[in-house]
Amino acid sequence: MSDKKEIDDISGVETTGHEWDGIKELNNPLPRWWLWTFYGTVAWAIVYVILFPAIPLLNGATPGILGYSSRGELAKEVAAADEAKAEFVTKIEATDVTEILGDSDLTRFAVQGGKSAYKVYCSQCHGAGAEGASGYPNLNDDDWLWGGTVDEIYTTIAHGVRYEADDDTRASEMPAFGDILETADIRATADFVASLSGIEHDAAHVETGKAVYEENCASCHGDSGEGIRELGAPKLNDALWLYGGTVDEIATQIAKPKHGMMPAWQARLGDATVKQLAIYVHSLGGGE
Repeated sequence: MSDKKEIDDISGVETTGHEWDGIKELNNPLPRWWLWTFYGTVAWAIVYVILFPAIPLLNGATPGILGYSSRGELAKEVAAADEAKAEFVTKIEATDVTEILGDSDLTRFAVQGGKSAYKVYCSQCHGAGAEGASGYPNLNDDDWLWGGTVDEIYTTIAHGVRYEADDDTRASEMPAFGDILETADIRATADFVASLSGIEHDAAHVETGKAVYEENCASCHGDSGEGIRELGAPKLNDALWLYGGTVDEIATQIAKPKHGMMPAWQARLGDATVKQLAIYVHSLGGGE
């Protein structure tokens, strides 16, 4: 075997016998520092496997002699956090939502707790900043379908809107006037509604639209479009629109109305969390 060794003419180092495109690999030994580092990592791996969970098994992993568990550590931290806030949560559960606002410490806790819950359960529809979107109400303004007091907000969150599984849910439904009125009357009504808030419209249709509105719409939305909260009927005389505020969009909503739905959160989250959500939403600036 020694007769087959090949020595590189330039470096005088034995080759490995490997060659690529005329380039031969020299059989230089690895640096000692690299070898000792490698041996150290092997030793560390062995120690780690002995001390900590490491080797996957069918239903878990080897536990390690230290019995450490990252899930266990997390559970301890969560338990400690729950214990720290238990006093406040208990007070919130036992206190009427309006009375919570009279306790500054309890209110601060509720706002922060509600803010956290909002990010998890509400931001997907109402937006990270509660700015809303088409079909999802803005929670920062003072336009409230069902009322903006903290009690009213609490009821809406607790029981939802058009949520069939909750007997106390907020419920209202606007008829599809496309099946009741002529297209021209719907368009005229849209022009009249647009005129209530100064939206660009065809003034020639306003009087006709007013007559149709008074006969078909005023009983829910009010004579001047002020809305009726008991019915969940929105204001029509301001600049805030849930499904769009152009004449075309208003006409579409009259002809074939959209009806949103919100789940009832009390059964899912518990009364304390719903109260915190109500107080947080109320604190955004539009609460009454």
